[in-house]
Amino acid sequence: MTDATAELETQIRRGRIVPGMSFAQKVWAVTARIPRGRVLTYADLARSLQSTGYRAVGQALHRNPYAPGVPCHRVVGSDGRLTGYANGLAAKRRLLQAEGIRFRGSRVDLASCREYPVR
Repeated sequence: MTDATAELETQIRRGRIVPGMSFAQKVWAVTARIPRGRVLTYADLARSLQSTGYRAVGQALHRNPYAPGVPCHRVVGSDGRLTGYANGLAAKRRLLQAEGIRFRGSRVDLASCREYPVR
């Protein structure tokens, strides 16, 4: 790993967006800011980057090389549905429940745990 690559990883893990980052790297940086016990939707995350690329956010999270330090399990669908998680949706639900996230049936209770706007 080069010094530049190591520095970029450090910035991502700290939740900092720096010049020269790709869209995916910015997604990972914003995701790193989501505190334990809170969630964002894919749309929230895209809006925080002045984008409407909700699917692009999902693709970036699918390729997240920094998990679990960059907690992609804390990103859910706009209606609270659990979507896309490499270890399966049951594992995503267990992780979220362990953090105190409340559910209404199969969906996250967004009113109780949504982290928007992103800090």
